[in-house]
Amino acid sequence: MTQRKPAARHKRAYDSGRRRERARHNRDRILDSAERHLLRDGYGPTTIATIAADAGVSPDTIYKSFGGKPGIVRAIRNRALEGEGAVTAERRSDALHEVETDPRRIIEAWGTLTAEVTQRVAPILLLIRAAASADPEVLELLEEMDEARLGRMTLNARRLHEAGHLRNGITITQAADVLWTYSAPELYELIVLRRGWSAKRHGQFVADAIANALL
Repeated sequence: MTQRKPAARHKRAYDSGRRRERARHNRDRILDSAERHLLRDGYGPTTIATIAADAGVSPDTIYKSFGGKPGIVRAIRNRALEGEGAVTAERRSDALHEVETDPRRIIEAWGTLTAEVTQRVAPILLLIRAAASADPEVLELLEEMDEARLGRMTLNARRLHEAGHLRNGITITQAADVLWTYSAPELYELIVLRRGWSAKRHGQFVADAIANALL
């Protein structure tokens, strides 16, 4: 009897791990399907039923997991903001201030992160902007995401200020507005989607513009 208990515990842990892995797989499959349909067909024409059929799950599963299309879009955006690799872009950005004292190198690294993240997240944000004029719920989502981005840029601006990097006379609020402007999906739309710049060139432009405006 005493020899069976560890095996049972091991089996439960194994089953629990498999369930979590299956849940992650299903979540990614739903988000992949949703992103594909949203970017191809638009926000309005894309239905939960369409996403569910493509992902091989029930509509109820999507509603329980995300609460509807706004929740799905929010999850797609959050996943895109993580960037590439095991460490999220936000954590890498935070770490810059712990290891780097040269503000230009910090901002250059921000430009690299911009090149990595914006090409993933900007199409989703532009999709939301297009749908917001006809859907109050999407407008609320757009305002929520704008506020979140401003909050993040304000944190970055405060860090520059506290380290003494901002040019004399520039306030945290002014610096946050500059960072918020240069991280906007509309800028990506103008110079990458419409003018054909590469993501790398876009990131370098953002870094140069921020450094010139703030340091």
